[in-house]
Amino acid sequence: MTDAAGKPFADVAAVLQAYFDGLYHSDSKQLARVFHPLCTYTCATEKPLLHLNMPDYFALVDKRPAPAASKQPRRDKIVAIEFAGPDAAFARVECLIGQRFCTDLLTLVRVDGTWSIMAKVFHYDLVS
Repeated sequence: MTDAAGKPFADVAAVLQAYFDGLYHSDSKQLARVFHPLCTYTCATEKPLLHLNMPDYFALVDKRPAPAASKQPRRDKIVAIEFAGPDAAFARVECLIGQRFCTDLLTLVRVDGTWSIMAKVFHYDLVS
């Protein structure tokens, strides 16, 4: 699906679905396919501000119990996708990882025809 300007909503939505799947299965290899290697990871909830590069983030994912392993219900949702030209997009998504309900603000870029997440800034609320 594309909008009237031909922007590839379906391509970005597919990246976001792969992102959700990687988070749900704590699969850093799958996440490495959707994150740009130079991506920045920032958690606005943590004090002090948590900022990681991709190798450090993937190591964190590898240590985290997968929500899939405990059959945690999925609460993945694409709230919005916006485009700033043919090669830049913004997505607001929500997901549940363990006891954290996350609101992720993802900036995506298209390089050589492939969309990837270039920046992740997020906030989480603890749920029981």
